Amino acid sequence: GTKNAVTWLTVELLGRLGSTSLLDSPVQAKTLATIVKRIEDNTISGKAAIEVLDELMQNPTQEVDAVIEKLGLKQVSDDGAILAIIDEVLATNADKVAEYKAGKDKLLAFFVGQTMKASRGSANPAKVNELLLQRLA
Repeated sequence: GTKNAVTWLTVELLGRLGSTSLLDSPVQAKTLATIVKRIEDNTISGKAAIEVLDELMQNPTQEVDAVIEKLGLKQVSDDGAILAIIDEVLATNADKVAEYKAGKDKLLAFFVGQTMKASRGSANPAKVNELLLQRLA
């Protein structure tokens, strides 16, 4: 949970600071806390958090949410938006849908991957999984 995200983000930050100490970090502790909060409330993915961190290392005065918007990293959790992508993926791969329905369960991972790719990683993976299972039922 929270502790893991904080630890992981701190390690990422330290790696970027190199020889500079944490005290000299251009990114403030409260800024890091906001990034962690955005991972937890599913606004961004862990991967996106690194991009936010990199951007803030270069321009520390920016607001976390402004950076998320600017870089287009906001995770999509809206069912309607995700379903539109899923329907497209399933329509394009009708043959694989048939195989899946014939018992090839492993194809679920393929559909999740294709959906994430089509959303350029912005769809919430747990949501994608849940909605795909509904669509393929």
